[in-house]
Amino acid sequence: MPPAVLVLGISVFALGTSEFMLAGLLQPIARDLHVSIPKAGLLVSAFAVGMVVGAPVLAAATLRLPRRLTLITLLALFALGQVAGALAPTYGVLFVSRIVSALACAGFWAVGAAVAVSLVPVTARARAMAVMIGGLSTANILGVPAGSLLGQHAGWRSAFWAVAALSALALAGVIALVPRTDPAKGAERPRLRRELGIYRDKQVWFNVVTIALNAAAVFAVFSYLGPFLTEVSGLPEHRLPTVLALFGAGGLIGTVIGGRISDGHLLGTIYGGIAASACALALLALLARSPVAAVGLALLLGVTAFMTAPALNARMFNEADAAPTLAGATTTSSFNIGNTMGPWLGGLVIGAGWGYQAVAWTGAALAAAGVGTTALASLTRRRDRRRRARSLDCPAAAPASVGAAGPRP
Repeated sequence: MPPAVLVLGISVFALGTSEFMLAGLLQPIARDLHVSIPKAGLLVSAFAVGMVVGAPVLAAATLRLPRRLTLITLLALFALGQVAGALAPTYGVLFVSRIVSALACAGFWAVGAAVAVSLVPVTARARAMAVMIGGLSTANILGVPAGSLLGQHAGWRSAFWAVAALSALALAGVIALVPRTDPAKGAERPRLRRELGIYRDKQVWFNVVTIALNAAAVFAVFSYLGPFLTEVSGLPEHRLPTVLALFGAGGLIGTVIGGRISDGHLLGTIYGGIAASACALALLALLARSPVAAVGLALLLGVTAFMTAPALNARMFNEADAAPTLAGATTTSSFNIGNTMGPWLGGLVIGAGWGYQAVAWTGAALAAAGVGTTALASLTRRRDRRRRARSLDCPAAAPASVGAAGPRP
């Protein structure tokens, strides 16, 4: 794997740590800023909303800029967003800093994904994406638990300072190892209108919905995993970093599995991973009061959730091969539509008084819907192929005859 792809994975480690560490910081943030747990959970949604909006907007805005320069600029902006979060005096300022950080993160993901797949053969796209997603999984193993640990012992602001430092290191790696590229010229020059043409493809939209449902299923639970485990499963709060690390370890295992099998079994990986997530979430709802079962299922959920990610990314690039930058942006937005929906739906369920177990049932239903949209996409593709085959096999209509004595067979 090219060193530039590896450094992109390391950069994603910093981005992912910031994105996910709030799962272990909700309680100290809520106490310090005097807000409720569901309102603190909206900080997760704020980051996701910034990702949804930022990915396509920044991808389009930077389409004709050198990709290396774009990556450097966005990573520097992200680091500044972490500093702003660490210094935030109020919930509102912290909320805005999360959106700004998310915009930079979204642009980096979109452009970084396009760079990663451009540096490897088509048959290795899922593996290249697995390296980037592996940075995300490693963030859940190391970065998120470390952020939770810092939050408990040195205050939640220290976690933001730590991510700012990580971002500076990642920035140095991008400057050193990502190759310089000049904007393409002539016929190869990126054109926004041509790239926007991917949105005429039904399969692109099926993939958008499937990715969003899969992400929403996981984040409906993951965003509230801390209070879920402490208030329902009875796990001590100081054990949360360990459980978050187990979720991250499961994510890394899932990413490795998905990266290895997705290039040869793309659709099967998507079906199997999302269906397994639905089962894990349903079991989590049923066995929530057992701390051993809850911790084991958190590990399993990490495996199943991340196993599908390389396949879903590769599928989008395959469907939108002519528009790699917007393909990466669309995938990023799709995941984060789900990341927005999940905490929001989880907060609604908790606010309605149904409890944290109902959040797990909500996640299971969303994952089941993701299996359904995958099946619908497959059926639609087969139907379209049959229709095209019939139109090619159908003989051209004979010309109309002139007069009573037309041409004879």
